[in-house]
Amino acid sequence: MPAEKKLKFKLIDIVLLTLITAALVYIVYRIKVTIRYDWSWEIIPKYLFRFDKGKSRFVASTITLGFTMTIKLSIWGIILGTIIGLIMGILRVQSGLFARFAGRAYVELIRNIPPIVLVFIFYFFFSSQLLDHLGIEDAITTAGPGLKRFISIIFIEPKLLNEFFSAALSIALYEGAYITEIVRSGIESIPKGQWEAAHAIGLSRFSQFRHIILPQALKNVLPPLSGQFISTIKDSAIVSVISVPELSFQGMQVMASTYATFETWIVITLLYFMLTFSCSVIFGKLLRKMQTAD
Repeated sequence: MPAEKKLKFKLIDIVLLTLITAALVYIVYRIKVTIRYDWSWEIIPKYLFRFDKGKSRFVASTITLGFTMTIKLSIWGIILGTIIGLIMGILRVQSGLFARFAGRAYVELIRNIPPIVLVFIFYFFFSSQLLDHLGIEDAITTAGPGLKRFISIIFIEPKLLNEFFSAALSIALYEGAYITEIVRSGIESIPKGQWEAAHAIGLSRFSQFRHIILPQALKNVLPPLSGQFISTIKDSAIVSVISVPELSFQGMQVMASTYATFETWIVITLLYFMLTFSCSVIFGKLLRKMQTAD
């Protein structure tokens, strides 16, 4: 096992550290002296947790509820985006003209539309036209308390269900376009000899994909795929424009009611960092474990 390298501070490290420290000091100075901002950190805790007298315990408050909603949106966006990306990625490497065209058209269309436009399209068409006519929200609203609670846990409170579905699907479609290209590049990275060997032993095209190509491609796509998953968490903030109560939207609500601009957004930043950095650490350990297994 190779000896671990000792970390040493070089001149460039000291210079960069000094510049960053100076920048932070200057920002604090501008906020305190020039802007004359009055810090009010004492009001933030009640927006994280509040004491519910009826339940005689502390419950999640505005910012924490937004944090959990961001997690839900990210999970559903990742699941649906991965399914879309896997299907479209496979279509992108097919020999059939229509399959390749469908996959290419999806990628080029979605990647060249601003995500906020995609969110509005889904909100005003998918939510107000399709979901309203299906009556899903009305059916769940009139359902029993058990179903309502289940829906609230895995999605959102029933009265905001249409907005949640619109948000999750728009995120999934947007991220799915990038996942499609990751899957395509992973499949195309497999040597041609693997295809020929699978064909030689009599496997069908589907069996070649399932048993030979995709397992190998998965190892190649995991690093960029993990980065895309983390990007999904950050991109979920865009749905705040349609009033889905995720972390950024709740942050704006708290800021509007308290005028604690810096305190609110510092907390929001730390929560986003905590979530994305945790995912980065988990994915890093998973990748190292897979490399060790090989």
